[in-house]
Amino acid sequence: MEPSLWIRTADELAALAIELRGASAVALDTEADSLHHYPGKLCLVQLADDRGRGWLVDPLALDTLGPLAPLLADPRLVKVFHAADNDLAYLKRLYGFAVASIFDTGVAARFLGVTALSLDGLLTKYLDVSPVKSRQKDDWSRRPLSPAQEHYALNDVLHLIALRARLLEELRGKGRESWVDEECAALAALNVPERTPDPDAYLSLKGARELDRRGWAVLRELYQAREALARQLDRPPFMIIGHDSLVALAARRPHDAAAILEVRGCTSQVVRRAGAAILDAIARGEAIPDSELPVRRPGVRPHMPAATRRRAEALRAWRGQVAAELGLDPGVLFPQRLIDRLAGEPPRDLADLAQVEGIRRWRVEQFGRAILEVLAKP
Repeated sequence: MEPSLWIRTADELAALAIELRGASAVALDTEADSLHHYPGKLCLVQLADDRGRGWLVDPLALDTLGPLAPLLADPRLVKVFHAADNDLAYLKRLYGFAVASIFDTGVAARFLGVTALSLDGLLTKYLDVSPVKSRQKDDWSRRPLSPAQEHYALNDVLHLIALRARLLEELRGKGRESWVDEECAALAALNVPERTPDPDAYLSLKGARELDRRGWAVLRELYQAREALARQLDRPPFMIIGHDSLVALAARRPHDAAAILEVRGCTSQVVRRAGAAILDAIARGEAIPDSELPVRRPGVRPHMPAATRRRAEALRAWRGQVAAELGLDPGVLFPQRLIDRLAGEPPRDLADLAQVEGIRRWRVEQFGRAILEVLAKP
């Protein structure tokens, strides 16, 4: 018996994993929610096989997605994504999945010089599939999903395998299939570290630079209080207190609820939900001794020798010319990080070039000698 549309139990997930073993390719997508919940959560995993069948896996109803691990790690089974970065981040961080043999339609489109990179744009261009109404702002944790939401979610995977076939046809015609293979392999292999809070994140808020050191101390306390309240209420921090309002509170430092209401963006709802936390945070910030007030550490601008700058400029000029000839975005052909590495420590030969982190074999084979010539010019 084939698995039903919705996969909500361990037995259903195990049956689906068995069903997919014989496929040559599987399309995947996810729906996460960071707009209505904090921290963001994975709410849905969509799958489709090469026979045109689709399924909706409910991670909110399942203790684990472990039965999918062998499929994701199987190098013989192609996993087709569109803009896989966030999907892979959730699957790796939450479940520790290893993923092999992916094909990212967004990456492929970039290496064809396509400018309309959304999935809707690619489906229209290559398959003449009309886009469905966007549901990106929906709360995907709510159950049951509406038929329209189910249709939207399945639409993201049901056409991916056919889209891959069309993109591969063009890539092979241009001799760029191996380019995309390497880029997708690197994407699949990326480690996803645990997110660690930035203790100085409050200083990056717009307007924070205009505060004095006491204002920074108050802002830090307000920022941390908002973070704690956001986790407690399962709401994104900006929905608890807006960024602009947080900075304004640090500047004005109200001492009662009535004064909070005078701060831009601080409504009666903000006072009811966060008023006590705001006043406590302000009091803590004002009580910090002068000797312990925050200090903004100036960013250190690395010195770039004249020779390094010359090599970087020469590489950018070469990149622009070649990218125009190939009809590619310069950053796709040769990212700035590679220019910085090569300009700072120019390789001596092709073997040396091939050892540069992130260079990829296709760049060495296609452009290696030209790169060395550009770097060698006086």
